[in-house]
Amino acid sequence: MSEGSHQRVALVTGGSRGLGRAMAIRLAGAGHRLVVNYASNADAAEKVVAGIEEKGGEAIAVQADVSQGEQVERLFEEAGERLGPVAVLVNNAGVTRDRLLLRMSAADFDHVIDTNLKSTFLCTKAALRGMLRAKWGRVISIASVAGLVGNAGQANYGASKAGMIGFSKSVAKEVGSRGITVNVVAPGFVATDLTADLVDKAKEVAEGRISLGRFGTPEEIAAVVAFLASDEAAYMTGQVISVDGGLAL
Repeated sequence: MSEGSHQRVALVTGGSRGLGRAMAIRLAGAGHRLVVNYASNADAAEKVVAGIEEKGGEAIAVQADVSQGEQVERLFEEAGERLGPVAVLVNNAGVTRDRLLLRMSAADFDHVIDTNLKSTFLCTKAALRGMLRAKWGRVISIASVAGLVGNAGQANYGASKAGMIGFSKSVAKEVGSRGITVNVVAPGFVATDLTADLVDKAKEVAEGRISLGRFGTPEEIAAVVAFLASDEAAYMTGQVISVDGGLAL
């Protein structure tokens, strides 16, 4: 990574735990100044910030519900005032509300679409203003294997993640001429708080479908995100990189 990257500000939505935490720590280790966004878990976000600062990095935690336009505007204003314009955006905030379609309420559908997909629209739009001025930027959205191949009981989640892919490919075509890349990482099963609740039998079935025979780690996803954020990935845009151990093969 070039020396210039050490002055760049990276914002990770949903950065207080799980994948977001690992991405924030990895990007900070690569020299970025970090904005750790969180919705409700202030303690966890501050622990991420403290961990980054202990290693000599610079980070702040900013609360915002990224499905809400006015809160997104405030998030980017605060990031700009305290650290500088956001050069690397990681759209990671996400939720699930799993139910078979016939049992899924409109509220279940809307909540997942708003949190996962609308937030990607709002945050990307807010970030692009500074990126266009700088003629440099990285937008990295965290989708899912469910957005590529679907998953029973996750029509809302799969739709939100597939939407992130279509959104990212479209925006990549709009902003590529300005030195801005827009890419997607599609994780499979990753060992986080969300998958810790899987019962042993379900975990066995899941691992049996994975070519590498195991769940991934948050750090393995973060490594791909850090690469896409770097100067070395300057000629990659509109791509969907599956980091799933072969689950979607």
